[in-house]
Amino acid sequence: MTENPEHSPADYTGHVTAGGPPAVRELPALTIRKVEVGGFGNNAYLLTCRATGEQLLVDAAAEPDRLRSLVSSTSGGLATIVTTHSHHDHVGALAELVDATGARTVAGADDADALPVPVDVRVGQGDTVSVGDVDLGVIHLRGHTPGSIALAYADPDGHTHLFTGDSLFPGGVGNTKNPGQSFDSLIEDVTRRVFDVYDDDTWFYPGHGDDSTLGAERPHLPEWRARGW
Repeated sequence: MTENPEHSPADYTGHVTAGGPPAVRELPALTIRKVEVGGFGNNAYLLTCRATGEQLLVDAAAEPDRLRSLVSSTSGGLATIVTTHSHHDHVGALAELVDATGARTVAGADDADALPVPVDVRVGQGDTVSVGDVDLGVIHLRGHTPGSIALAYADPDGHTHLFTGDSLFPGGVGNTKNPGQSFDSLIEDVTRRVFDVYDDDTWFYPGHGDDSTLGAERPHLPEWRARGW
């Protein structure tokens, strides 16, 4: 399928605002729509397989009406909702979206019991989640929560795209200052399972705020380790 001229790669910056329109990125096989929802500035990502129209939502965080409108603005329904981790600001719209769409639920095995809905598929390191003809690899990143996961799409016509939840942001790893969290675990997993695996062109989409690339962040890994956050 050819690229939609209305959304060229140069148009996508990864910057969205509260109540604003989605940022749309058209890849040859996958369309990515990013919106900011809720009072904590959460990002939600609607992924659409361009060959089949099947859709997957990453983090039904908040504003269920707005997320339903995003889904209905496309040609397909919602087949799957993946929750990157169990924190309340990432699951605020989950129950309502599941009730409205019948989507199957996917989450990291070690976070699944903390979600407000039953989890249909519990995943871990090396598993795969599919949306139509597109496969997304699961990366288990321990430390922000025990079962935090990221999703990796290795675009055969371009670079890898990572959906990192609250485990990796521009400027550092996710928060690890609360009981039960571990900076040592998170920086180790992010280093070994992300930076040691994927190249500098890899683009990542975090749970809050703007996107970045691994190449932009890699030089700062020693600084993150030294400061401990």
